[in-house]
Amino acid sequence: MTVLKSGLKFGAAAAAIVICASGALAQPAPKTGSGDLMRKALLAAPGKEVVMTTVEYPPGGGSPSHRHDAQVFVYVLEGHVKMQVKGGPLLTLGPGETFYESPTDIHTVSANASTTEKAKILAILIKDADKPTTRAAQ
Repeated sequence: MTVLKSGLKFGAAAAAIVICASGALAQPAPKTGSGDLMRKALLAAPGKEVVMTTVEYPPGGGSPSHRHDAQVFVYVLEGHVKMQVKGGPLLTLGPGETFYESPTDIHTVSANASTTEKAKILAILIKDADKPTTRAAQ
C-alpha cells in the first residue's frame, strides 16, 4: 500500500495509471452516489478493463471490509476519508491526496472521517473484465 501526497497532479497520476496498466467500485451502504463514470476494455492487456467511478460517503458513512481483486487508485475529491488495508496504517486523507490498493489487499477501513460533512472520492480500477469490482473480504 502506498500513499502519495497532493503534490502529484491528477493528470499525471491518471497517465501513470494507464501506463502501469500495460503490464468498479460498487460497495455496500451506507454510501450514496456511487456510480461508474466509465468502463473500457484495456487494449494493451486483453481480458482487462479500467473502471472509473465516484463514491460519495454521507456523514459518518463507510463500508464493511471488502476486496477488489484489482489495482485500485483512489483520489480524494472532497471531504476527508479514512482508509486502511489489512496490515497497513490507518490513514486520514483529504482533497488531492491518493491511496492505492493492490489486487491482494483487503480493504479493512473505507469511511468518511467526518460525522457532519460528506466526502467524495474518484476510484480507478484495473481489473479482470469477467470479475466483479467488489466482493466481501474472506
